[in-house]
Amino acid sequence: MAAETKTTCPYCGVGCGVIARVDDDGKVSVKGDPDHPSNFGRLCSKGSALGETVDLDGRLLYPEIAGERASWDEALDLMAKRFGETIAEHGPDAVAFYVSGQLLTEDYYVANKLMKGFIGSGNIDTNSRLCMSSSVAGHRRAFGADTVPGTYEDIELADLVILTGSNLAWCHPVIYQRLAAAKAARPAMKIVVIDPRRTMTCDIADLHLAIRPDGDVALFLGLFEHLITSNAIDQNYIAEHTNGFAETFAAASSLSFNRMLELTGLPAMQLREFYRLFAQTDKVVTCYSQGVNQSSSGTDKVNAIINCHLATGRIGRPGMGPFSLTGQPNAMGGREVGGLANMLAAHMAIESAEDRDRVQRFWQSPRIAVRPGLKAVDMFRAVADGRIKALWIMATNPVVSMPDADAVEAAIKACPFVVVSDVLRETDTTRHAHVLLPSLGWGEKDGTVTNSERRISRQRQFLATPDEARPDWWQMAEVGRRMGFSQAFSFQANAEIFAEHASLSGFENEGSRDFDIGAYEAIALEEYDALQPFQWPQPAGTSPKLTRFFAAGGFYHLDRKARFVAIEPPASDRTDSRFPLTLNTGRVRDHWHTMTRTGKSARLSGHIAEPFAEIHPRDAIEIGIAEASLIEIESPHGRVIVRALVTERQARGSLFVPMHWNDSFAAKARIDAVVAPVTDPVSGQPASKNVAVRAHRFQASHYCFAVSAAKPRNLDCAYWALAKADGGWRTELAFDRAPDDWIGWCRSTFDIPADLEPLGYADEASGDLRLAFFDGEQLLAALFVARQPVAVARNWAIAQLAASHSDLRKRFALIAGRPGADTIDAGATVCSCFSVGVNQIVAAIRGGCHSVEAVGKKLNAGTNCGSCRAEIRTIIDGCLAATAAE
Repeated sequence: MAAETKTTCPYCGVGCGVIARVDDDGKVSVKGDPDHPSNFGRLCSKGSALGETVDLDGRLLYPEIAGERASWDEALDLMAKRFGETIAEHGPDAVAFYVSGQLLTEDYYVANKLMKGFIGSGNIDTNSRLCMSSSVAGHRRAFGADTVPGTYEDIELADLVILTGSNLAWCHPVIYQRLAAAKAARPAMKIVVIDPRRTMTCDIADLHLAIRPDGDVALFLGLFEHLITSNAIDQNYIAEHTNGFAETFAAASSLSFNRMLELTGLPAMQLREFYRLFAQTDKVVTCYSQGVNQSSSGTDKVNAIINCHLATGRIGRPGMGPFSLTGQPNAMGGREVGGLANMLAAHMAIESAEDRDRVQRFWQSPRIAVRPGLKAVDMFRAVADGRIKALWIMATNPVVSMPDADAVEAAIKACPFVVVSDVLRETDTTRHAHVLLPSLGWGEKDGTVTNSERRISRQRQFLATPDEARPDWWQMAEVGRRMGFSQAFSFQANAEIFAEHASLSGFENEGSRDFDIGAYEAIALEEYDALQPFQWPQPAGTSPKLTRFFAAGGFYHLDRKARFVAIEPPASDRTDSRFPLTLNTGRVRDHWHTMTRTGKSARLSGHIAEPFAEIHPRDAIEIGIAEASLIEIESPHGRVIVRALVTERQARGSLFVPMHWNDSFAAKARIDAVVAPVTDPVSGQPASKNVAVRAHRFQASHYCFAVSAAKPRNLDCAYWALAKADGGWRTELAFDRAPDDWIGWCRSTFDIPADLEPLGYADEASGDLRLAFFDGEQLLAALFVARQPVAVARNWAIAQLAASHSDLRKRFALIAGRPGADTIDAGATVCSCFSVGVNQIVAAIRGGCHSVEAVGKKLNAGTNCGSCRAEIRTIIDGCLAATAAE
């Protein structure tokens, strides 16, 4: 029987426990861990498909220097030499590390120790800067420390849950499932969603506030004043545990109700209802995520939310509190070890001379960074202007994910010395590296991660180490040794690093700092291997327990009181006559970051297979966009071409484009190339939700859809987007000038042997063309061409890659682009877990399945991860409404 390993999912900050199993044939399967307190066995579509993403396809398996294979000694010696020479000639601030929430805590710890304690610079920052740094800054301003007060259980215990800037159903699906189950058990629970778009999360909302971009500060300032004027505040809590209340009230009072209506764009009746719900409900949890954080006023938004909870004393008690939902699996772990440029390890402050002295004494380091380093956007500006001359990028793809991504790419390309540690050989970033280092991927690496509720869990190795790949912490320790710091970086196992990290957290602490896991400072290897999920804090001599902060005060400012923060609403409209639309970027349900992992799964690509822009129907009419046509989006920084998705879910004047697609999966869809490098002045977090752009229809001469057994190559056309499919690949294309020889183009693109002739037809009048190439009974490739977006039963066409085509009638059905009367076309995928299409769901509804539960009973759709339940309900409502209108 194959062995099972309990480990942790590598996707979002929920931190789900999974059980991985490797069969005798090497196939990996995963299931939810019913004993893990984050998910109790639940998984989302991405988590359930993890086994489909672990392979060696495209892996970087040995070090490279200048594109040539090298030994580890050669690569590490060169790095130590170049970093050392740069420091000697230009000072420690001429080097930088850009790291990632994909790293394990042990990796993060070594990186921070090497940079801040031994190189002596603060120039280490993380891609968590792009998602959670405004939350960190808001916590530190209010609480005196980066403390998340509550737990996931609070979301289930609350009587009012506010989801602001969070598409919980798609971005944190397991928490959404827990919330949906709680509401089903207690229908009196109220849920408010605050989001410019009507997302799938709104499916369970009692109230959706379609707020204007960056209207959040005004909304919560108005709430703060309402709580005071309606006598809904806790005066005892304010007096005993806080400072700054009067100044904050004065600032909030200066905002008139009419001005608040203007800034939020909300009807007065909705505002009053929201304020009434908050004022009259004792158990309130406010969950917030990227829609709050990714803003030029992100820190102020966080403090506007926290102010309301402090004023009512609704913090740190069951079912109450502000709750930051982290984006990455170890964003929290990175914060614990000082992975941000403006923090020290163990939640100590880099601006504090006392904390710097404490960390330096503990590390016995020759120096310590004396000031914050450069935050991500400023770091890459420094790379561009030559201040940073040596850069090490670890486990992230900034050429896709950073704002002003084209400028970031140019900066990296021009940098004198660039090292990239990654699992993949070819990414948008690795192509510019002087040295490439092969890292371990999920299933191969071993360590800890911390989720959004401060719960530390183990990621465990269950796959063999491939070829010469090595852990990230080992790579950094080896460089540290070669730079002359042998004793400080003599780690032989990740358990030793975790023990040192735990020891530092308790060093001279005695309750003065929130982060303390001193109970594990002497952890042995066997104990570390068996470590069960636990929440911090857990000081030395204590046992694990569920913890909340601040119910009775005890904040981490010197006077142990919280701070109300007086703020003013920002001017939210960035548009003008040249760039009249507002771009909002974010995630989709089944993909993750820059698709280097999820892009390997055909199932995860089935729901949304190409980049798109959501646009309101009236906006689409005004700029000449039809359903499924291509839309070009521009800002002063860059442009993209994506598919138009015309929908009333989108607000007028706004566009939504996902951030996942990169140059490996699409021709020109790196949406962060369009995003301006505007940042929050406190946190340094980029504003990715409010970008002024313009858009117009991209005029193509021919549109194409193709399925092929081989991955297309040398795609030279105005638009293309490819995705993994069962049995091969699916590709969408558009040409501004069609090839002269379509057959020759197919042979070159899909690797078709010269002796195989196609079956097909061409209609010169309509411009339609169909070509299919068969090798015996196997379909090698099929191409569908039209002058308008191609109408083809796509999922059915994809299925033909795995079908037998001995029957000539089947071949002609393929050429026609639709199944015969005796074959069912499942339609576009709705449920990724069970590959259920929209046509199957519609058929079930017509057969009498008029609820999500009934559809699930018949088709299984929505019964596993549950992420598609909102979409199924939308289909049901649409079908029933259409039937009623007949």
